[in-house]
Amino acid sequence: MSRVLDGKVALITGGSRGIGAAIALRLAEDGADVALTYQQNADRAAQVVEQIKAAGRRALAVRADSGDAAALTAAVDEVAGEFGRLDILVNNAGVYLVAPIEDLGPAEFDRTVAVNVRAPFVAAKAAVRHMVDGGRIINIGSNMGRRAAFPGHCLYSMSKTALTGLTKGLGRDLGPRGITVNLINPGPTDTDANPADGPYADTIRGFTALGQYGAPADIAAAVAFLARADSRYVTGSTIDVDGGFAI
Repeated sequence: MSRVLDGKVALITGGSRGIGAAIALRLAEDGADVALTYQQNADRAAQVVEQIKAAGRRALAVRADSGDAAALTAAVDEVAGEFGRLDILVNNAGVYLVAPIEDLGPAEFDRTVAVNVRAPFVAAKAAVRHMVDGGRIINIGSNMGRRAAFPGHCLYSMSKTALTGLTKGLGRDLGPRGITVNLINPGPTDTDANPADGPYADTIRGFTALGQYGAPADIAAAVAFLARADSRYVTGSTIDVDGGFAI
């Protein structure tokens, strides 16, 4: 049976767990062959690869620190070389450094910008060399880029807000090739890093209009829409999948 992403190749950075893993599996279910990068947990990356293969798709995990521009570029090139093409890039990898400004210094600033801002630019630049016209770039931001509701998030919020400008600029630059570039801002999402039963979950949940956490599959569903042909007239846009956190 034909699926909407049959014949497509997708790369998800930071795809070994949480939202990234959910995106990888959803795109595989929709017919894409899927590669993912990971930084440390080879076992979890291997598990996602096996799940993708179980769905009948080709899969590859590449170890790469997104804060290392050369390593990230090499990972993109490796994926394109292995699969023979690249159609979809999902910039999901990120770092989450939270502290009062008094405790943040140049090292924390540089690491946050390197992974959360520079890496999506680097990966996109590498990917478009391999993309045919009509490709897709999807950046994963954060509700904290829309509303800094809690203290200690100045670096994280800054970095995720920067993705709005990057998304719009890339969308303009790549529009003549039919390559769309869009941004998804997840809200509170039930993952290992932010469990729905965590110590601050009730407070966080109270900031949403729906009064509940989302699931990684909710974010993956939005990515799946932007990855398919039906979204061809959507570019430079931001989609909040946040339960109403930003309203």
